Amino acid sequence: MRFDKPKPLSSALQDFLDKFPQKKKLKQGMILSAWESVVGERISSQTEDLHFEGDKLVCRVKNPAWRHEIHANRFSIAKRLNAKVKGQVVGDIIVRG
Repeated sequence: MRFDKPKPLSSALQDFLDKFPQKKKLKQGMILSAWESVVGERISSQTEDLHFEGDKLVCRVKNPAWRHEIHANRFSIAKRLNAKVKGQVVGDIIVRG
């Protein structure tokens, strides 16, 4: 017979993630999938080849104006992405042309 009350699924999932050996890769995947919801459709549509190089999130942008816009806001974007996955996953954002 169990006397402990059931945990909310979000809490159980967080416990699992904390013990999961590939936690960093999983959180990086969560960052990649959250990109559009964090930066918005307009910026997302301008970026391609989004990937990690260590703790740096790298994206390619063809339009110089958008490249400058993303570069100028990279710390704010990184902070919002990290908050979304509740972890320090993105150390910096590198914007390439």
